[in-house]
Amino acid sequence: MKKSVLCLALATFVLSACSGDGKKAKERLNTARSLYERNEYSAAKSELDSLRTLYPKQISAQKEGLTLMRMVEQKEAERNLAFCDSLLPIKLEELEEVNNGFVLEKDSAYNEIGNYIWKQQTIERNVQRCYIRSGVNEKGEIYLASVFYGPAGINHTGLKLSTPDGLYAETALIPYDGGLNYHFTDLGNTTEVVTYNGEKGSDALKFIYEHKDGRIKAEYMGGKPYVLYIADADKKAIAATYELAIVLSDIETLTKERDKAIRKLEYLDKKLNPAEADPK
Repeated sequence: MKKSVLCLALATFVLSACSGDGKKAKERLNTARSLYERNEYSAAKSELDSLRTLYPKQISAQKEGLTLMRMVEQKEAERNLAFCDSLLPIKLEELEEVNNGFVLEKDSAYNEIGNYIWKQQTIERNVQRCYIRSGVNEKGEIYLASVFYGPAGINHTGLKLSTPDGLYAETALIPYDGGLNYHFTDLGNTTEVVTYNGEKGSDALKFIYEHKDGRIKAEYMGGKPYVLYIADADKKAIAATYELAIVLSDIETLTKERDKAIRKLEYLDKKLNPAEADPK
């Protein structure tokens, strides 16, 4: 008899606890729904995350919460898509403005992505010269390169840039590898080209852009000492390339986000409208 009473008391306690949890879960769900209706999507997702964590055994509330979470994500994806669609045409117009003066070098047989080069910095116009050049690919990935030309190589691996007032920036050091750092000899003269991609040259690129109106000394590092002052035409080319890279990078980011939003909406539509996705 005592055992039966104990079991009954325990069952009553469990039912009471479950009932209390059910009420609290419903309150969380209603709060999330209100936030969703007020377009407060981040707050709604936070409430739904709490619902999932705190009341995992409230199956009915969990099912409703999952549906509401998908509705929230759908609204977020629609908002992101609208944002990208509104901004992309503006960035494409900017591209038309800033890519004047560039040529797009792209061999369709070998390259999926082309590179924009300032016309005055194309290789064929700059043989037998020491200078600093830059370029950017169609995805907005920019690079800086140091070129040395002379009767004997200096085996340089990096650059230090400085202004007369003592400000400076450096590239990463790129050891000789026959690729990003390569040499060749022609008619007794040596050409060295060291390329600094992405973060390896980002500080130096920004430095040139910010000090393009002043005098910039370039010290070739890692081998025999060599110094040049970056020509005004080269500073102009690098600054223009830097600006083009920003626009191309923005376009690449917006395009990816747009595609991501479209895929997300397709997925959510199938989940929220299964009958339409797979009609019988």
